[in-house]
Amino acid sequence: MLDLAGVAPDATPAALWLLVPLFAVGVFGIVFPILPGLIVCLGTVLVWALEVGGTRAWATFGVAAAIYLLAVVLQITIPGRKMKAEGVGGATILLGLAAAVVGFFVVPVVGAPLFFVAGIYLVELSRYRDGQRAWAATRSALKGVLRSMGVELSAAMLIAITWGVGIVSHSV
Repeated sequence: MLDLAGVAPDATPAALWLLVPLFAVGVFGIVFPILPGLIVCLGTVLVWALEVGGTRAWATFGVAAAIYLLAVVLQITIPGRKMKAEGVGGATILLGLAAAVVGFFVVPVVGAPLFFVAGIYLVELSRYRDGQRAWAATRSALKGVLRSMGVELSAAMLIAITWGVGIVSHSV
């Protein structure tokens, strides 16, 4: 819609009232893995770029997408390398995640993390037949999950900074 001077109004202020809380929901989804948090954050920047348009908006989205892709690689490689060094296998993590999905539905709110820990412990207990060794592997897997979450939160912060710079540069 054009104003009286034939210029499209700046959609940034109106869009931000909806998009900033959506970005916050994405960050919430990283801390409480109910939603795919980082992709929600990236999707927020995409919606803003679609709404605002222009080279700066799309450059902002491009940088945010690059940060997202780098984070996806790092959140797998950093914890994975450390867990492999400590003897935790990839199958253990997958079975722990499967248990977390079951726990999410069986015990709302706290079921996912509880079942994740229990699943990893039980897999490692059946693998090693030693409770202390299984618990050590479980602690290592939990540290890996926290490292992965740290990578995601760092990426969300970098995407937020990138988006903020994009908003300011678009407003100038």
